[in-house]
Amino acid sequence: MRHKNRAVTVRHVLGVASLSLLVGLTGCAGGAAPAAEPQPISTADIDPAAAAALPEEYKSAGVIKVASDIPYPPLEMFDENQQLTGLDYDLAQAMGAKLGVRLELQTQAFDSIIPSLQSGKNDIIMSGMNDTVERQETLDFVDYLHAGFSILVLEGNPENITTVLDLCGKNVAVQKATVQGEILRSYDQQCKDKGSEPVNVAELPLETDVQTAVRSGKAAADVVDSAVATYAAKTAGDGKIFDIVKDPANPAGYNPVYTGIGILKEDKELSQAILAALDAVIADGTYDEILAKYDLSDYTVKETGLNLGGTKP
Repeated sequence: MRHKNRAVTVRHVLGVASLSLLVGLTGCAGGAAPAAEPQPISTADIDPAAAAALPEEYKSAGVIKVASDIPYPPLEMFDENQQLTGLDYDLAQAMGAKLGVRLELQTQAFDSIIPSLQSGKNDIIMSGMNDTVERQETLDFVDYLHAGFSILVLEGNPENITTVLDLCGKNVAVQKATVQGEILRSYDQQCKDKGSEPVNVAELPLETDVQTAVRSGKAAADVVDSAVATYAAKTAGDGKIFDIVKDPANPAGYNPVYTGIGILKEDKELSQAILAALDAVIADGTYDEILAKYDLSDYTVKETGLNLGGTKP
């Protein structure tokens, strides 16, 4: 998803626990995002294989801290009551139930999200981060989505953008530190070959800032993960504001990539526990239900595994 640099830029778990352990994301000081009141974990929900794989330190703590660049709808966002919701939130709750611990989302700027693991502030990343070969030098990924990026324009497509090369010479906004910016710059020569200037890429701190730039006319388009574009086109504002450019040659979006949960490479046991938890959530049908809830069923992974980025789906 986040084809972030996040390159991602679109951008949990654990042993048999007592009934008093909570699943979900609780609000607290120090960066935890506010979430709905978590529900007690039932021992019946715990998956034995996932729980057995989890390192003892996380079982003892009863929590895994999840670095997440919030908001990034529909993966991480707030509802009308300012409670955290979204696909990653729901998936974190479901995986936490399998592992018997709390997965607590911590607000973290995307450009500092990997360092937050390296410093010990957070344990894993769940923030629409794309699984790339470059990132695999530092992280292992448990991949849970597969999607490309799309071009989001104002309703009615006033600048008649039909393909990515129609962005040549135009102001285009992307979220800072994302792969999308690099991808757009990779078209520089093709733009020159067609007699146009390169894409003028503006990198803004948040995806909400990017969408505001398009709405205000400061940018002709937003280049963003297809899942995010789909959600924005359906839900932004009180009425329809955006359209997605449909390129027949790229029906799944441009440059499809895997999106994964990032874990430091040295934390091999934690990676295996999270993979087991995802497998358990897929096996009981919860994974499909969560993706359908956010209209993201087109982006399911066909098989699970570590570090699928760079391989064919």
